[in-house]
Amino acid sequence: MYPAELVKPMREDLTNVGFKELHTVNDVENALNETGTTLVVVNSVCGCAAANARPGARMSIQNAKRPDHLVTVFAGVDREATDKVREYMIPFPPSSPSIALFKNGELVHMLERHHIEGRPAEIIAENLMDAYNDHC
Repeated sequence: MYPAELVKPMREDLTNVGFKELHTVNDVENALNETGTTLVVVNSVCGCAAANARPGARMSIQNAKRPDHLVTVFAGVDREATDKVREYMIPFPPSSPSIALFKNGELVHMLERHHIEGRPAEIIAENLMDAYNDHC
C-alpha cells in the first residue's frame, strides 16, 4: 500500500478533470452498471502512468464524443476496487496502468500496460478517441 501523500497528486491528475474515484467493490459495481459508456483508468505510481496513461486519458476526453462516465481505481491502493474492476476486464490479465471503455457494463475497448508503456500520450489519446467515436 502506498502512502496517501505519495499518491495524492497522481489521483488528482484524473480527479481534477472529472474522473470519479472508486474505492470499494460497491463503487465499482455501481459505476459499471450505469447505462451508457464508462471509461475506467487503472491508475498506478509507475512512470508510464505519469508520462503516458494519465495524460493520454486527459487528452482523450477533449474529443467531441466522449464517455458518459469517467472513473478511476488506484492499483496498490484501492485493492478491493481494483480487483473488482479487473474481474470486469476478463479475459485481459491484470495490468497497471490500463484503460478500459465499457458500454452498458460490457467491455468494448481495452488498453493494457503493453499498449501504454513506451507510447506517447498523444497516441494513447488518439486510440481512445477512436474508441469513443465508435462506441459513445
